[in-house]
This record gives sequence, structure tokens and C-alpha cells, in this order.
Amino acid sequence: MNYNGLLSTFPKEIKLFIGVFVLVLSIGFYTGLLFVNETSTTAPSGIEENYLGNEEDEDAKVMKFKKSKREILTIVHTHILSMSLIFFLLGGIVWLTNLPKKFKLFLTIEPFASVVLTFGGIYLLWLGVLWMKYVIIFSGILMTLTFLVSSLLVLYQLIQKGPSQK
Repeated sequence: MNYNGLLSTFPKEIKLFIGVFVLVLSIGFYTGLLFVNETSTTAPSGIEENYLGNEEDEDAKVMKFKKSKREILTIVHTHILSMSLIFFLLGGIVWLTNLPKKFKLFLTIEPFASVVLTFGGIYLLWLGVLWMKYVIIFSGILMTLTFLVSSLLVLYQLIQKGPSQK
């Protein structure tokens, strides 16, 4: 068989393999977002409080303390490594789709910039650069939207029939 590199031309077994991978990857990604919602909020004050603590707020429902250097480095290190792998694997699959090259380039490069801005921003916030909380929110939203669009486009292309399958 001659494959032109498009997902729609892959055998159904490989399509199933890729589809299940993208679905399980998505479950993991969105579970992480649920965790973020539980540990902080998507509001700037909640993000700041999560990493810098709230011990000065005597009325706080949950007392939080500033993360230690070890904790913040662990968070940044593990997230940058794992998210890079997630977006590398998903990006590799995106390059197999039948989409315009510039759109694929955006979908596969942007998440790496967002990963650096989000988790580098968390580190800079921890160092006291308080306006980084807005960069963290923006880049986090953009990273999530890029993941959503990429995974949905891959899944959509997987259900398309290739030339030999019609």
C-alpha cells in the first residue's frame, strides 16, 4: 500500500491506535485542568495565591503558604518536560493531517511557546514578578485551545475514509 502521509489513508487498525491514544491523552490533559481548578482558580488572584501563599489573609478558608524553591522547581521542571512530550507527540500526528501547512505549523509550534510562558511565568511569579499571572492565564488558555483544536482535528481526520477505503 502507498501512504501519502495523511491519516485518512492509514489502515483502520492504526487509525484506532492513534484515536485511542489521542482520547486517553485528552483525558489526562483535561484531568490536569480539573486539578488546576481545584488547587487555584483561573482568576489572577487565585494563581498568585497558589504559588505565593495567603498567610496574610486571616479570613482565608484554606491557608496556603508560599511554595519553597524545591517545590516550584519541581512543578516547573516536571510540567515543562511532560507537556513538551505531550505536544511533541500530538504535533507529530497533526503533521499527518490534511490541513494547510501554515495552520499545522501554528498548531505544532504555539504550544511550546505557551508551555515556556506558562511555567516560566509561574517561576517568575514566584520570584515576585506579579504581572506574570496575566501571561500565565493567557498562555494557559491558548495552550488549552491549541490542544483542543489539534486533538479534535486529528480525531476528525481519523474518521475520514482514504482513497482506497471509499
